[in-house]
Amino acid sequence: MNEKQPATAKPQRDEAVVSAFVERFAAQLTEAGMVRMPARVFAAILSCDSGAMSAAELSEQLKISPAAVSGAVRYLSQVTMISREREPGSRRDRYRVHSDQWYEALGNRDQIVKSWEETMREGVARLGPDTPAGRRLAETQEFFAFLGKELPLLLERWREERERTYGGSA
Repeated sequence: MNEKQPATAKPQRDEAVVSAFVERFAAQLTEAGMVRMPARVFAAILSCDSGAMSAAELSEQLKISPAAVSGAVRYLSQVTMISREREPGSRRDRYRVHSDQWYEALGNRDQIVKSWEETMREGVARLGPDTPAGRRLAETQEFFAFLGKELPLLLERWREERERTYGGSA
C-alpha cells in the first residue's frame, strides 16, 4: 500500500546521493580553477536545504578537519561566495550561500576586470603594440574591455529574468 507523507513532513534526503552530488560539483569547480577544499565546502553549503551550515556540520559531512573548514570558509568569504553569520544565542558561526551569490560574485569582478584591462593596456605600451607579445596583450585588453561593457548588461538581464521567474530575492 502506498501511504502519503503528511504535507508538513520534510522529504527524506538520501545522504549518499547528496554526498555524490557535492563531490561531483566540487570536482567541476576544481577543474574550473577553484581550490579543492573551498570547492567541496561551497558545494556542501549550496546543496543543504537551509543554505547554511556550521563549521562542525561541514567537518562532519565532508569528513575534514576543522582547520580545513576554517581555511575554506576564509577563502569563500574573501571571494564573496558565502557569508558568515552568528547563530542566534550562540557563539557559533554559520556559513551561508545566498540565492543571488553567483550574481554577486560576478558583479564584484567588475573592478578586477577593469584592473586587468588597465594592466594589459600598460603592457601593450611597454612591450610595443607591433610586437607579437604586444598584439597578444592588446587582444587580451580588448577582451577585458568587452567584458567590462557586456557583464553589467548581462547581469541586469539576469536580474530581470530572476524577478520574472522567482519573484525577486530570496
